[in-house]
Amino acid sequence: MLEQFKKTGKDALDELKKVSDTAALEQFRIKYLARKGRITQMLSEIGKLPREMKPDAGQLANKVKNEVTQAFEKLKIALMKSQDSQRKELIDVTLPGLRRDIGRKHVITQTLNELLEIFGRMGFDVAYGPEVEDEWHNFIALNIGPEHPARDPADNFYIDDQTLLRSQTSTIQIRVMENKKPPIRIVAPGRVYRPDTVDATHMYMFYQLEALVVDEDVSMVDMKTTIEQFIHTFFGPETQWRFRPSFFPFTEPSAEVDLLLKDKSGKESWVEMGGCGMVDPNVFDAVGIDSEKYTGWAFGFGIERLAMRKYGITDIRLFFENDLRFLKQF
Repeated sequence: MLEQFKKTGKDALDELKKVSDTAALEQFRIKYLARKGRITQMLSEIGKLPREMKPDAGQLANKVKNEVTQAFEKLKIALMKSQDSQRKELIDVTLPGLRRDIGRKHVITQTLNELLEIFGRMGFDVAYGPEVEDEWHNFIALNIGPEHPARDPADNFYIDDQTLLRSQTSTIQIRVMENKKPPIRIVAPGRVYRPDTVDATHMYMFYQLEALVVDEDVSMVDMKTTIEQFIHTFFGPETQWRFRPSFFPFTEPSAEVDLLLKDKSGKESWVEMGGCGMVDPNVFDAVGIDSEKYTGWAFGFGIERLAMRKYGITDIRLFFENDLRFLKQF
């Protein structure tokens, strides 16, 4: 029996030397080391031997098993390393690489950059201002009196009695006119805040772009021409638009700008885009500009609204939800 154990071990080690791949190695494992393998069966036969032979037989069987198992594990590691090396050698470096998703600019940023580029070609400078404002710049200098409903605390984000998150980028116009003499020709982009009820067309934070021109002999004809050039450049030369009479405390006369747009069904309708008008003389007086010598005009559009009309976006909340399925379209 002991000679049989030695022969089983020798046969296993000799056979293992001929194994050259993982498939053959698995067959070897099943033949010798599995539950019904020859070495496992060899161990089970020890119990059939006479008592005086069992110690020597057990010692020999364990030695054979350990030698075969160690040789098996060593060969297994060597074959796995060889396979990994072969896989690396199979890489074709001439194939196109994997595309990396490196991100892109948000659709609002893209729209804003396009707007600034359009107005830059028209000769406008860009001006910025703080998002936390005082009542003077947000209301008083814009001819919005103490009793005006626009100053209602329910319609603004007040920080204290005299300070609030700006509700319009017109505050930047006031700051520019306070610190610069005419001629003035600027656009003012930025975020504004109003506690509106959130729905498909309203958000409590959104972006505006306002324009201001102040000089001698400026008229509504100049404003109309600028707005028309902007609309036809941004939306296309065939876009129809109109002025509609309106009222704003800081412009007189005032107008709304509407675009004629089609929905998915092809139905046309007029859609409001923003307000405009000639700067009210009271605003000039508040910032120390001679209203007898200078005139000016201003307009303001919501950047999300412009993007929605251009790209057919139906819900303003999509801009802020960070859904990659939406953002990857732009």
